[in-house]
Amino acid sequence: MINSKELLEYTKNLSILFVEDHDELRTSTDSILKNFFKVVTSAENGQEALKSYLNHTQENDGKFYDIVLTDIKMPKMDGVELTKNIYEINPSQALIVLSAFDESKYLLPLINLGIEQFLKKPLDFQELLKILLKTSKKVTNNAPSNITNTIKLNESFTYDRESKSLVNYKENIYLTKYEIIFIQLLTTNLGKIYSNENIVANYLTYDETIDAQNIRKLVSKLRKKLPEDSLESIYGVGYRFIPFYE
Repeated sequence: MINSKELLEYTKNLSILFVEDHDELRTSTDSILKNFFKVVTSAENGQEALKSYLNHTQENDGKFYDIVLTDIKMPKMDGVELTKNIYEINPSQALIVLSAFDESKYLLPLINLGIEQFLKKPLDFQELLKILLKTSKKVTNNAPSNITNTIKLNESFTYDRESKSLVNYKENIYLTKYEIIFIQLLTTNLGKIYSNENIVANYLTYDETIDAQNIRKLVSKLRKKLPEDSLESIYGVGYRFIPFYE
């Protein structure tokens, strides 16, 4: 469970814009956000959110919202169009997208725009707080300085990017060259979704070729070596490692 005091350390001076057209979810989430953030603004559609974004910037001497948290499917202006508009104003905006299971067709355009953080609906509030902690650390530049190449995939599995080794407790798990290339890419930015196009392009940098069908085969074999549910496939979009939170 997320440590609320730790989250508050990072969020207490931050601002967030929350965009959600479902009244009940918007109200309940707004109440939670106000426990942590200095400034919370809620909007019920992308058009209203963009207006709030511009107003906030003007009223705060050009300072943008620290974080934007938005739904995808909304009236007047959806989350994809809102994201495009915000990135045109502020390309480095920290932006988290809420996505229902049946909205996968929207994810690829968002990935192409540069979105890294997605949250699934129905919303798990513990998962929301975890993502907010990670994003707030990034925004405030207070992430731990002892960055390591060793990535925890669960309580016992680790992957070392330098030695390219997968270990379960003290047991080394054999990885093929193609599996290593795949894992190296997906652990470059843990939690980010990499499309088939990203993956194919990455293999070409190693003078290797792979297509969508063989990516699926590779993932199927790799899952037998990895901890359960650590590697996520998003139909028609791509793949990512699920961040492990201790």
